Amino acid sequence: MKLFNLNYIWSFLVLSLFIISCSTDDKSIYEEIETIPLKIEGELKVATYFYNNEGPHEHNFSGKSTSGFTETYESGVKGSYAGAGINVSSGSWYLNDALIGTLSNDRKFGSKSVRIRNSGYAIMSFDMDNGAQTIRIRHAKYGNDGNSTWRLIASYDNGSSWYYAGSTITTNSTTLNTVTFNVNETSSVRYGVYKTSGGSNRINIDNFEISTNTTGGGGNGSPSQDSNITFGNPSNAGSSANNYYLSKPDFVLSYNNSRGTANWVSWHLSTAWTGSTPRCNCFKQDRDLPSNFFRATTSDYTGSGFDRGHLCPSADRNGSQDSNENTFYMTNIAPQAPDNNRRTWVNFENYLRSLIVEGNEIHIVSGVSGSGGTGSNGFASTIDNGNITVPDSFWKVALVLPNGTNDVNRVTTATRLIAINVPNDQGISNDWTQFRTSVNSIESLTGYDLFENIPNAIESVLESRVDNRPSN
Repeated sequence: MKLFNLNYIWSFLVLSLFIISCSTDDKSIYEEIETIPLKIEGELKVATYFYNNEGPHEHNFSGKSTSGFTETYESGVKGSYAGAGINVSSGSWYLNDALIGTLSNDRKFGSKSVRIRNSGYAIMSFDMDNGAQTIRIRHAKYGNDGNSTWRLIASYDNGSSWYYAGSTITTNSTTLNTVTFNVNETSSVRYGVYKTSGGSNRINIDNFEISTNTTGGGGNGSPSQDSNITFGNPSNAGSSANNYYLSKPDFVLSYNNSRGTANWVSWHLSTAWTGSTPRCNCFKQDRDLPSNFFRATTSDYTGSGFDRGHLCPSADRNGSQDSNENTFYMTNIAPQAPDNNRRTWVNFENYLRSLIVEGNEIHIVSGVSGSGGTGSNGFASTIDNGNITVPDSFWKVALVLPNGTNDVNRVTTATRLIAINVPNDQGISNDWTQFRTSVNSIESLTGYDLFENIPNAIESVLESRVDNRPSN
């Protein structure tokens, strides 16, 4: 009987630990702690703007406290709500009643985000030496929790006292949305997020971005390397297998694990990205995909009758060797009929690059649709034993602006927006203008919301129009 009781108790303990380890929630794991309140001295008037997706953001920065950063928290480790510091790519942060969330209920672009509860906060432990121009923060509700509010806070005395900056933000969505604060601060300053209501309801914070006057944007009409996803995340890509968000220094994409290719790739093009670096022809597996995803290799295309077709072209990223090599990740490649790739598609690519030489910058999204195309070996729906879907068509949309800054705000109903949808077949016309269509048509085909950060009144006019301007 004693043996039975011991076995029973042991089995119960093992089962309990298993249940806890598999939990997608944390209420039963972390004990209550006492939140240490921050000293709030007052309010700063700051213009605040809201976007229903990842929102516009700048190119990757490296200067950190001098020229800005985007903090993704991917290198952070903190499994307890108790107050403690963490070291991440931007520097040291302090989290109180907050932790680094990795559960399935945590809303995140990669594998981690900050999770805050009660009156907790996540604050920088370092200053922006030259001030800051814009703060952009992505936020969402954790799991099925109720709504909460939070504030951006700023400190000018190394964190001894703080000021609320901008409007009170309500987190009421399970999708990561963006808030932009135009702080326009020239003094040395540090920032953080302070949860102000909602009690035990939790919020997630991800991709905390600070840009400065020296970050991105080619002032006075000069070319620059801007955000690769300024006008929105077309499919609200996140962590799902068939809509997986993947950000590279040279483009952003949504990966579809079932198809073995990207759904779409988004990038910015100006002469700041181009140069004379030779094409590397160095196709390579993308190990940034989760290990349980299908990861295509160059040999998967061998003998298929289809080209390894770039979505973001190699020649759009020949400003440096690293930049050019990044376009050869297989996540940027899809099976493309040779006549499409080497004639129609490349002619349109060349045309867009001719526009940037004339003093323009272009925001581009390109993708695939449907299944089944005709390559040099005839028709196929898939290659590599079904691992990679052959698209029915390749599409691309391009928004053209003169070089400048604040691109979203410069778009008008007169802005040029070009859309094409090209059959993935042999024997098609070399003339890309024969395949012009409207953005609305591309959206109907794919279900995506392209250029969603453009004000609706302007977006509806632009996206209903088929470009008919001269092509030479």
